[in-house]
Amino acid sequence: MTSLMALVVGVLYAAAIYMMLRRSIVKLVIGLVLLSNAANLLIFTAAGLRRDAPPLVPDDAQMPAGLVADPLAQALILTAIVIGFGVLAFAVVLIRRAYEVVEADDMHQMRDTDT
Repeated sequence: MTSLMALVVGVLYAAAIYMMLRRSIVKLVIGLVLLSNAANLLIFTAAGLRRDAPPLVPDDAQMPAGLVADPLAQALILTAIVIGFGVLAFAVVLIRRAYEVVEADDMHQMRDTDT
């Protein structure tokens, strides 16, 4: 299962880099989303793929009983999802405004304008 997840993460990273190298700015944003999802999946896979109990400590104990899930990876992924959504929203608004000004989706045409 871990090797399959590693393959999926690699494919997502490759697709993200491929999309980010295209001339279209919309494809750049799609690549950014894929890159964000690949990073989240990498963190999730590195933390371990197992179904364990939540890390709750009873009142009379000093540590949880048995195997527990790692809450750090879950917190990192949740934070990364929120930040990724914010970056995506900003990029979409920025692209829309750039398209209104330049009237082109091509990054080379955007670079050549003086507006």
